[in-house]
Amino acid sequence: MTHPLTRLRTDQVGSLLRPDALIRAFLDRGRGVIDDAALDAAADTAIRDLVAKQEARGMAVVTDGEYRRLNWQVSFSEVAGWDLWRGSWQGFLANPSLVGAGEKPLSRGRDAVESFKVPATGRLALTRNFPLREYRFLQSVATAPTKAMLMGPDRVAQMCDIAGSAPHYASTDDFLADVVAIQRRMVGELLDAGCPYVQLDEPSYTGYVDRDTLARMAARGEDPLANLKRAVAASNAVIDGYAGRACFGLHICRGNRASMWHREGTYDGIAEYLFANLKFDRLLLEYDTARAGGFEPLRHVPRGGPTVVLGLITTKTGELESADALCRRIDDASRFIDLDQLALSPQCGFASGISGNQLSEDAQWRKIDRMAEVARRVWG
Repeated sequence: MTHPLTRLRTDQVGSLLRPDALIRAFLDRGRGVIDDAALDAAADTAIRDLVAKQEARGMAVVTDGEYRRLNWQVSFSEVAGWDLWRGSWQGFLANPSLVGAGEKPLSRGRDAVESFKVPATGRLALTRNFPLREYRFLQSVATAPTKAMLMGPDRVAQMCDIAGSAPHYASTDDFLADVVAIQRRMVGELLDAGCPYVQLDEPSYTGYVDRDTLARMAARGEDPLANLKRAVAASNAVIDGYAGRACFGLHICRGNRASMWHREGTYDGIAEYLFANLKFDRLLLEYDTARAGGFEPLRHVPRGGPTVVLGLITTKTGELESADALCRRIDDASRFIDLDQLALSPQCGFASGISGNQLSEDAQWRKIDRMAEVARRVWG
């Protein structure tokens, strides 16, 4: 059964630019000036204001902007044996802008991403469902449908230092099995709480077409196709058995941190297997630059299957896309997939970390308004 949210014509990947007051609150908490309760109160205030702004624009689905997160990855942080929360705080306080030494906006910020590995310090066990905590407050202040966002299991596995995780984990397969079990529980609890839309973020998938990432896999003796198949199986396993209880989306991008990207490569090399085997209602695909390639791979999406949400609007700069140009690109995509299976969104979140990308809040909202304008023109 198709979930009612499956064919929504607009979407928003998740994160939105944080107000200055909330950024200051995170800094004050990290420096010990305020406590957790004060930080939560600042987030509550900011989220209420954000939801009001989204609903005033008539957004089909609203998020909390990931305002409680130090970065998008901490959705998988309150997990015993996985010390991502403390490491995220240390990294934030060392560099609140989240731009590494020598890196500039609109560059390819590879090194910081590829070198960030976390060893497991014990067998993983869920301590608290962080996205559930986010959702419960969001649901309490929103009237529109709401979305919960989780880092996908393959990205978690790519972050794990398997060699440094002994004796707790001897292989990626072993580690990934525990990640999937924990995330299945997280999703199940979200559904029990009434969450209508759950999204997995899997930037890891573009690693299977990125030249440098493929070279590293080869150096480790890994088979990229086997890795891709394992990744798809893990994503599907997280939502297996939950069909119809919510709309399930999967977001794929090439990295997004302080207006930088981290991977390159088109969808051509993975599309046939990926689109035929993912069991999600909506596929949110980055398509804002030539790095993504053309729309030809969309011919592999099953007819009448998932909605492909075209991420044609960039979150990396404040330059506003032309409505006519966006309409033309949607028309181009419809040569390979039925227009009824398409939707429009920004290509990624506006703020995967505290400081966000290099654009103003006004520019962010102009882009969201442009998205709604184009959707009305194309789909009515």
